[in-house]
Amino acid sequence: MKCNVGKTDKMIRAIAGIAVIIVGVIYSSWFGLIGVVLLGTALIRFCPAYLPFSIDTSKNDDSSSCGSGGCGCGR
Repeated sequence: MKCNVGKTDKMIRAIAGIAVIIVGVIYSSWFGLIGVVLLGTALIRFCPAYLPFSIDTSKNDDSSSCGSGGCGCGR
């Protein structure tokens, strides 16, 4: 897997994911599972939904930031 989630995208996904999980728990809703997906894609820095559209928000990130997120892209 190639990293396709950049720093800013990662932070937005992580914050939104945590918020959605909290709202799902507060309202006892399955909606919180969407937050788990957002948080997961932030942690591994790979979003499969970006593939068909050739979106890569990590293009402008420096090379030292990727690779530590577990995606194994070797950047």
